[in-house]
Amino acid sequence: MIRKKLTPRQKMINLMYVVLMAMLALNVSSDVLDGFSLVDEGLNRTKLNSASQNEMVYKELEGAMKQNPEKTRQWYEKAQKVRKMSDDLYNLAEELKMEIVRDADGSGADLNDIKGKDNLEAATHVMLASGVGRGAELKKAIEAYREGITSMINDENQKKIIKENLSTSVPKKAALQGKNWQEYLFENTPVAAAVTLLSKLQTDVRHAEGEMLHQLVANIDVKDVRVNQINAYVIPNAQTVVRGGRFSAQIIMAAVDTTQRPEIYVGNTLLKSSNGRYETVCSSTGEFTLRGYLLMKNADGETIRREFSQPYTVVEPSATVSATMMNMLYAGYQNPISVSVPGVPNNKISLSMTNGTLTKKDAGNYVAVPTTVGTDVTFTVMAENEGRQQEMGKFTFHVRKLPDPTGYLLTTDSKGNASRFKGGRISKQAVISAGGIGAAIDDGLLDISFRVVGFETLFLDAMGNVMPEVSQGANFSQNQLNRIRSLSRGKLFNISHIRVVGPDGIERTLTTPVEVIIN
Repeated sequence: MIRKKLTPRQKMINLMYVVLMAMLALNVSSDVLDGFSLVDEGLNRTKLNSASQNEMVYKELEGAMKQNPEKTRQWYEKAQKVRKMSDDLYNLAEELKMEIVRDADGSGADLNDIKGKDNLEAATHVMLASGVGRGAELKKAIEAYREGITSMINDENQKKIIKENLSTSVPKKAALQGKNWQEYLFENTPVAAAVTLLSKLQTDVRHAEGEMLHQLVANIDVKDVRVNQINAYVIPNAQTVVRGGRFSAQIIMAAVDTTQRPEIYVGNTLLKSSNGRYETVCSSTGEFTLRGYLLMKNADGETIRREFSQPYTVVEPSATVSATMMNMLYAGYQNPISVSVPGVPNNKISLSMTNGTLTKKDAGNYVAVPTTVGTDVTFTVMAENEGRQQEMGKFTFHVRKLPDPTGYLLTTDSKGNASRFKGGRISKQAVISAGGIGAAIDDGLLDISFRVVGFETLFLDAMGNVMPEVSQGANFSQNQLNRIRSLSRGKLFNISHIRVVGPDGIERTLTTPVEVIIN
């Protein structure tokens, strides 16, 4: 038995998953949700193919067990353990899909005909509802399966692939927002997207199961497992191809005689290739099928013919551009930008923009500085495809002015930890030690410092009259410090009319004062 090269298929699965996540990143309409159904259908075909191939291996192991139980038993028993582990996680994902669709469509729900594809509550309720949500259960099951499978695999490369496919880690941005894995995937996720995510998990399970089975078979003499059948297989590099790219596939016999090679016919034309590789330039989009047959003589000299067919899809060029830290670009500010194109290495991608300057940091990462507030920025993505530059898409972002920062006193506690005091009770010594005023946007996502160019303090005398003192910089003036030193406990003063300049070069006066009460 020849071990399948699963890397090309896995590349196709990863490509489909990237497309899915790109669609999730957008605020899509109900019409676009139909695209998830197309992705889900592709995943379902892949997992059915994987299940069929895995079943063939199980049958071969059963045959080997009958022929030589002493030699095969330990590998056969491990295979049964792998089957149960894989079926348990696969069935859990199938059960969750049905629960989500039933929550959206009612008791008559049908996974093959989802009515509420755009329902944003069903997945959240099933997976995240307090006390009954099953997201944590799924995460625990994935982690247990991942550890169980990878502990039995010796190939470090395959082990790494399976760990990545079945990862339950949370991206840094989601972690900063306090989200766990199940919230990141299923919170406010449309039904169509949630079902597709679970189908992707099922595909990864069948892939991991197949990798484990091939390793088990490799531990048995191949001659003991091989059956008296000859089948044709097509192994594509990818089933989805960008228009202008190449569709490439390996066409082989599952059981071959090293003393002779089969004749390969694509359509009715003999393939003149010593290694069985077929390639064609994909000049138009759509669904296509590679069909043909193999001819080979058996031991009796009879010619055996085996048909083969392999569907593949040619799509328009596509790309994804996302603002790394925010959904809106800010004028005059260095906005981090990342860009990727499914199936194209980052070093083959270039990016340009309007209304601003763009600086490349490394492959796939840029810094964009828009110029004019209110004028949209358009990014154009180019990629090297078959030795030429091809436009992969244009993406538009709105540009706004940086929001106003908040004024603060920079204080230090007894342990030397710095903190930003934005109003309330504070000791007189802490105010004097601060020395002056700072300002920054500090909302948990952005941390952008502004330069203070002046401010005013307002004190009340014994008669209740307001006594303003002005500083022409970020530090307290001597008069201001004298006023602060004269304040008794419980007295207050305001820091107002704080004038600042941000990284965009715009001077602004903050409308919100900092109220200080001497403690």
